[in-house]
Amino acid sequence: MNIKLVLALRRVGMVPTRKYSTLLKDRAYVNGSWVASSDGQTFSIQNPANGQSLGEVPNMGAKDAEVAIAHAYDAFSSWRETTGKWRGQLLRRWFDLVTKNEKELGEILTAENGKPLAEARGEVGYGASFLDWYAEEARRNYGDFVPSPARNKKMIFIRQPIGVAAMITPWNFPNAMITRKVGAALAAGCTTVIKPAEDTPLSALALAQLAEEAGIPPGVINIITCDRGNTPAVGEVLCKSLLVNAISFTGSTATGKLLLQMSASTVKKASMELGGNAPFIVFDSADVDKAVEGAMNCKFRGTGQTCICANRIFAQSGVYEEFCEKLSAATEELIVGDGMDETTTTGPLINEKAVEKVEKHINDAVSHGGKIMTGGGRHSLGGNFFQPTVVRDVPTDALVCREETFGPLAPVMRFSTEEEVMALANASEVGLAGYFYSQDISQIWRVAERLEVGMVGINETAISADCIAFGGVKESGLGREGSKYGLDEYSEMKYICFGV
Repeated sequence: MNIKLVLALRRVGMVPTRKYSTLLKDRAYVNGSWVASSDGQTFSIQNPANGQSLGEVPNMGAKDAEVAIAHAYDAFSSWRETTGKWRGQLLRRWFDLVTKNEKELGEILTAENGKPLAEARGEVGYGASFLDWYAEEARRNYGDFVPSPARNKKMIFIRQPIGVAAMITPWNFPNAMITRKVGAALAAGCTTVIKPAEDTPLSALALAQLAEEAGIPPGVINIITCDRGNTPAVGEVLCKSLLVNAISFTGSTATGKLLLQMSASTVKKASMELGGNAPFIVFDSADVDKAVEGAMNCKFRGTGQTCICANRIFAQSGVYEEFCEKLSAATEELIVGDGMDETTTTGPLINEKAVEKVEKHINDAVSHGGKIMTGGGRHSLGGNFFQPTVVRDVPTDALVCREETFGPLAPVMRFSTEEEVMALANASEVGLAGYFYSQDISQIWRVAERLEVGMVGINETAISADCIAFGGVKESGLGREGSKYGLDEYSEMKYICFGV
């Protein structure tokens, strides 16, 4: 049991249940056992709201990664032979246990990530939905029958599990990004080795405990933890191992490119959900109040630390002033604080480096003519807390237009015509998500098709769900997660020809 985390929860008024004795882990999970690193080294997990230590977990290295991969490889030989129906039943049990323990999982998530409890519990529910979805999809990984061009041949396609899948997951959704990947992999018949983000390994380990309770066999799920110093070595093993056939990563584009380069040596199947720089467009015909509501939900959820949050906000001249004023007023209503406080709407940033990046983007925007309407600096709470900020009149050559901020900064830019804003919105090397508000049906079709992104929200910003194909275009990644298409990342198509 992780005593430090239990005490940290008590300090903020949470009363840990008996379940915490099994959900709070200070060991990694390999081949169905809770293990230390081979050299006994550990690293500390900090609460981003107050800097307090939540405990320590193993600081595993390349040797530990190789051991975990070997166990996953051994487990694959039997796991691949199980039926989709049976694998679905195990995923359903895991879903039931995650749902039953939503409160505790949410509090663990808030403690290590900082997001408000309501958002944390929402993430746990969202994460569980992928286990529910793939519990059903496991029996639907269909092949195909091909009408033969020859009378003496029968032709079919079958789908088979690709093998061991290595996964590297981010800190901003430490629960849901694991279930979205692992749910699909297990449904397809693959085994997994997961390296969670060094900032948020506790959520991953809690999920492993529940997977074990659900009856998922040893070696099918393996979780190795390590700090930033050991991450490059562990990542290299995951990418270059001959026993690993697929690599899945959610994180920055720069890191994704490095992983792709290393994976090329063994020609691995790669699924990459990388950086975004989402445009958010408000046309003159839009319902401005709804656009403001959408912008608030999209920009400030997770303190702006989501890959699909609005990063570049464009408002057309006819509604520009009204939109800016209403957005600023709504932003001032946000309540910054410790995520464990039920009244908090905006938690801390993950670390000091994240705070410095938001400051850099604001200073750059202002130096180029942008005007701060609200916020603009570090919060009086200190540490990793930052004021939710709106800056208007931001020029399109500002740093925020070229880089993903990943923080509570809403930069607003004015545009005049549809042609102008489409050029601005698509002037990015990445293309994950995009949003726009309009009541003009002809414009809606034009813009939705012309936006160079993988996902489009029209008069809506809550676009994520278990049933949708999540992913981007350009340098925002490869492949799709969620939906029936998520199975493709962990399956191989095999052609079989019968002579008759």
